[in-house]
Amino acid sequence: MRARFFTVAGVAMLMAAPAYADPAYTAGKIVDYFRQAKAAKLGQTRKICFEGDPDCAPAASAPKPFDLLVNFEFDSDRLTSAAKENLGQFAQALHDPQLKGQKFAIDGFTDATGTEKYNLHLSERRAEAVASFLASRGVGRDELVAKGFGPTKPRAPDPFDPINRRVETHLVE
Repeated sequence: MRARFFTVAGVAMLMAAPAYADPAYTAGKIVDYFRQAKAAKLGQTRKICFEGDPDCAPAASAPKPFDLLVNFEFDSDRLTSAAKENLGQFAQALHDPQLKGQKFAIDGFTDATGTEKYNLHLSERRAEAVASFLASRGVGRDELVAKGFGPTKPRAPDPFDPINRRVETHLVE
């Protein structure tokens, strides 16, 4: 494990790198997730509902983006070994016949530290780092749409929380 020291208000602090672990998910679970997401989208229909109509249920909400569990250190677009393990499973899933040829959005995000312009560029680099890694594992670049969103859509209520430095994906319609 690699440790890094930094100072906050003159106090030395230790930040340890995450420990190596097995991937957070398997290729099979990823295939199931996107198969179900695709089925949910195909099953959605539109109709006009009138108040009090008992046959009119609220429409199913769109599936949430799949969290690739690719987080980044502050001001970095470099993939950690844990991120590479997770992305390896994702690449394997994209080779599955049920997902092969589907187009996926790769959405990069940052926390709110820094200027909006800088964060937008950093989030684009993060999304591109993920797309490049997947391409190195045989996923076609034409199947991946990398885009950065900067600090928009934070996951944590605190916009400066490191959990907001992430990449998510979803099927492109």
